[in-house]
Amino acid sequence: MANYTIKDINLAPEGRLKIDWVRAHMPVLNAIRAEFEKEQPFKGVRVAVCIHLEAKTAYLAEVLAAGGADVSISGSNPLSTQDDVAAALAQAGMKVHSWYRSTDAEYKEHLLKVLDHRPEIVIDDGGDLVELLHTERQDLLQYVQGGCEETTTGVLRLKALESQGGLKFPMMAVNDALCKYLFDNRYGTGESVLSGIMRTTNLIMAGKTMVVMGYGWCGKGIAMRAKGLGAKIIVTEIDPIKAIEAHMDGLSNE
Repeated sequence: MANYTIKDINLAPEGRLKIDWVRAHMPVLNAIRAEFEKEQPFKGVRVAVCIHLEAKTAYLAEVLAAGGADVSISGSNPLSTQDDVAAALAQAGMKVHSWYRSTDAEYKEHLLKVLDHRPEIVIDDGGDLVELLHTERQDLLQYVQGGCEETTTGVLRLKALESQGGLKFPMMAVNDALCKYLFDNRYGTGESVLSGIMRTTNLIMAGKTMVVMGYGWCGKGIAMRAKGLGAKIIVTEIDPIKAIEAHMDGLSNE
């Protein structure tokens, strides 16, 4: 019986091309992989991963596996999962449970299947795996040593759970790391949001008026990129300090 839940295994060759291209352009992750292959820090450790399932994150999963991890993986957003990439991981023998445009029920089922592998480490994006572990799958808490969360939303959920005394295992707030919000949130999100808008609408940003709701690190990155592309930016912000910052950056604000 296949140890995966994906759309079509025949898409694997296309996904493998994407992952191989990523591997050729990620020198830092390649250096980490070389260390992992030598030291095997995750040998025999069951790792559950819930992240945007595309080529870059797929290669991250393969790096973890190269370090000895037994990886089970699902997408953290039904609209970001790439079926060909999921197929490539499945063909390589990884436990993959995800497909593009899954329903809410299917998405939850995929996450539960990831947790069926009794993870010892959890890599979460948005807090859905941790939520299920603390509600419907508390029987698995005995196996979990800890994990990490990379999003603002997920960290807020974790802190809320911790404040109630309900967090049952340690979690690293990756989103609070300098390299996360200074670079990924600001530059990565700023780039990907605008690229997605322009690809979807077939419109250019020059001459458009864009409203950016919130001037956190993601908002700053989006506003910076859009302004550079010639858009007029209006920032809405309830924090007066951040509103002044947007104003001093040359943006209109409300």
